Amino acid sequence: MTESIWKPHTTVAAMVEQNGIFLLVKEIANGEVVYNQPAGHLEPGESILDAVVRETLEETQYEFTPDALQGVYRFVPDPSRDSSYIRFLFRGTVGDSLNGALDEGIISVEWMSYEEIRRCRQQHRSPLVLQCVEDYLHKPPCPLDLISQEFA
Repeated sequence: MTESIWKPHTTVAAMVEQNGIFLLVKEIANGEVVYNQPAGHLEPGESILDAVVRETLEETQYEFTPDALQGVYRFVPDPSRDSSYIRFLFRGTVGDSLNGALDEGIISVEWMSYEEIRRCRQQHRSPLVLQCVEDYLHKPPCPLDLISQEFA
């Protein structure tokens, strides 16, 4: 009997906070308008740090500079299906907006307070959106050198 090998989707996300306001994107996912951190899939040959910088730029037109790994998460959207996601959440800063076109599916870039994020949790792409903000607020980050650049 041949067993299939479990292959989770590897994703990255950016956590940016400025004066108590968090960077999110409003996007269309599965036909619904939802909120999410700037996030996306790792591409072949790409490091996870390069991926989070690229995804943040594509989705927000902000150049993201990661300064810490905030957390690693496993998310299973539907336990009846063989699909799961591993998310690497990075915290960092952004510069001025480049004012270019947003990635396909992104409606707008939003800056929201923690309370605003909590109030719209029914519109979050996944429970990870709020969990990541709460972890940012209450858990210490890990240094980036935890990630080996030689083998990233």
